[in-house]
Amino acid sequence: MRALLTYRVAVEAQAGMRVRVPLGARRSVVGVLWQRLPAQSLDFAVKPVDAVLDRSPLLSAHDVRCVAWASEYYHFPLGECVLAAFPPALRQDKGRDMADGDRPGGTALARVLDPHGWVLTPEGAAAWAAGQVRGSQQKALMSALLASPAGVLVEDLPAVPAATRSRLLDLGWAVVHSMPVEGAAGGALGLNSEFPEISMSSIALNAAQQAAVDAVWQARAQFGVWLLEGVTGSGKTEVYLALIAVVLREGGQALVLVPEIGLTPQWVARFSARLGFAPTVLHSGMAEGARLRAWQAARTGRSRVVIGTRSAVFQPMAALRLVVVDEEHDVSFKQQEGFGYHARDVAIWRARDLGVPVVLGSATPSLESWRNRALGRYHGVFLPQRARAGAAPPVMQLLDVRRLPMQAGLSAPLRAAIEQHWQAGGQVMLFLNRRGYAQSLLCHSCGWVAECPHCDAFVTWHRQARRLRCHHCGHEQAVPTACPSCAAPLSAAGLGTEQLEDALAGLFPGAGIERLDRDALARVGELDRRLARIESGEAQLIVGTQMLVKGHDFPGVTLVAVVDADQALFANDFRAPERFAQQLIQVAGRAGRAARAGLVLIQTHQPEHPGLQRLLRDGYGPYAEQLLAERAAAGLPPVQPAALLRADDPDAGVAQAWLTQMAEWLRADFAELAVWGPVPAPLARRAGRHRFQLLLIAPDRPLLQAALRGLDEAFAQRRVGKLRWSMDVDPVDMA
Repeated sequence: MRALLTYRVAVEAQAGMRVRVPLGARRSVVGVLWQRLPAQSLDFAVKPVDAVLDRSPLLSAHDVRCVAWASEYYHFPLGECVLAAFPPALRQDKGRDMADGDRPGGTALARVLDPHGWVLTPEGAAAWAAGQVRGSQQKALMSALLASPAGVLVEDLPAVPAATRSRLLDLGWAVVHSMPVEGAAGGALGLNSEFPEISMSSIALNAAQQAAVDAVWQARAQFGVWLLEGVTGSGKTEVYLALIAVVLREGGQALVLVPEIGLTPQWVARFSARLGFAPTVLHSGMAEGARLRAWQAARTGRSRVVIGTRSAVFQPMAALRLVVVDEEHDVSFKQQEGFGYHARDVAIWRARDLGVPVVLGSATPSLESWRNRALGRYHGVFLPQRARAGAAPPVMQLLDVRRLPMQAGLSAPLRAAIEQHWQAGGQVMLFLNRRGYAQSLLCHSCGWVAECPHCDAFVTWHRQARRLRCHHCGHEQAVPTACPSCAAPLSAAGLGTEQLEDALAGLFPGAGIERLDRDALARVGELDRRLARIESGEAQLIVGTQMLVKGHDFPGVTLVAVVDADQALFANDFRAPERFAQQLIQVAGRAGRAARAGLVLIQTHQPEHPGLQRLLRDGYGPYAEQLLAERAAAGLPPVQPAALLRADDPDAGVAQAWLTQMAEWLRADFAELAVWGPVPAPLARRAGRHRFQLLLIAPDRPLLQAALRGLDEAFAQRRVGKLRWSMDVDPVDMA
């Protein structure tokens, strides 16, 4: 629904409260009261609401303003945007009683629950971080507690033996506390009716860290964006923690955004050990009940620190005083489907509206943030050296693999380096951003290649699962025993992480190997188990995709190998050079984070590539400056704002004609707007639908927004027959 609907309410309802309303002849849906109109202003008959679901508003005036701004800026229906501020249970009528303090009713979430729950202690979090948790049963129980720092109800605990539960209590890693359901009147969700005391363990900050903390906190009474640029391993997290501790002492709340769900257990453990209590976690992978309770704790102020992924940026908070966006350059902060918001930019808007500081942390800032700092819109603070005593930046070297014999993608020099570091007691990390066993299956006799029947893409061979899978639409099929065309044997085409893992097992027998990619971590708790093996040193060889570059701290890693640097050098997206540099610097930063020196070896067939050479010679800063100059010369973002219009339909002609019509309308009404296309998307067919896109670039943001508003009015319906079209404001992915 793109427009507000008008209903009659018989009570003094307020904006931000949920209501159940009739929609159409037979449907009843949950909505949010947005504003009240004077009765005399209505000159038409309106239906009454069926029920007001809340006794008090669940969204504050600030929350309402934030959602309204996001809807207008990203040109997405307000009714769908407001859902982002609620957990799934509250998007329906299920969480009514838990949300507003009514007497518990009969729904699954609102029934009277066992009032006793288990809560992870700081000692338990520290034990987990130190790899002291042993056995699958203990790890299952501890994983559940880490995922829900506010507590896990007894009935929701994993089914483990009573002896395992008793052991955790005896060790002091968990405690049993009363956990009454919270209501709007201020009932407690957590351990006590008062906030826990802040008893942060003391870690001395170095001069650069202390300067960063002082700079941000001296300006805490007003809005400001602080770009905290620090080399990998420079201790940005300690700066966050020091700032959060002061916020907590002054009675405020802090919101910390991280790019991946997989990072939250490590952050919870670290924050618990340092702050003395467990922060609240919010992400889409949580169980519905746990997510509702965490949402309530943050909204009412009962939770002091919230760590969450992209969706947590809309979390209502009673006393938000500090926002942190870690790895602000990461594309995971941009929602790619549906409501295409960027969590970093929404976080900045929230901080501005509340008049509080926001800290953006990265070793490789996005070009948007880099430019904003250069223009004086952001304040810059820099951590120039690694925080651990004796830790130095790794040495980075190119390995020219032209004319070298390769074994499972590994050259002889790289295999020798792996052997040397492994035998010396160091850990080795191998980065390959392709999961599966092979990119596809190929017939050398007739040239047949396994393709997805629904997409213009090859299917990936997953040997362990014995399936061919399309990574674009999800299509799966059995692996053929021979070529369907000529019955000849089939061969693997391209290297994936599964194949690399198998090869390492054969080349280095006796070495512990762990693989970190989406396939390997599909089971609940698998990431924690594998990280524990890595942190304990049981795994000496680590294979993985881009998951490896997202903030993991492995002090034992002395060698990092980029198995195939070439795959990112010639991508057709103008942002590809920026992404490549960020990924390379981030993965290289995993090496040498402790006292032992680190080495990074980069295998490439393009050792003379000018971008690669400049990045290794001069570092990320000069490389980013060069990219910005190139973007300015070409008139590309972030120098000029952009939006991407996408259309798809089972008929390619329909999708192309729709965007052609839009392009003609825009060129007629907005002469200063650059309109590129329509052209087929890089992946021209996906899930049986043909995809086209139209790129809009404007000299300034007001002109771009005016053009998009005009499109909203002229082409109001986002679905026309089988055709679908969408707007992506500030796109980060051109696919």
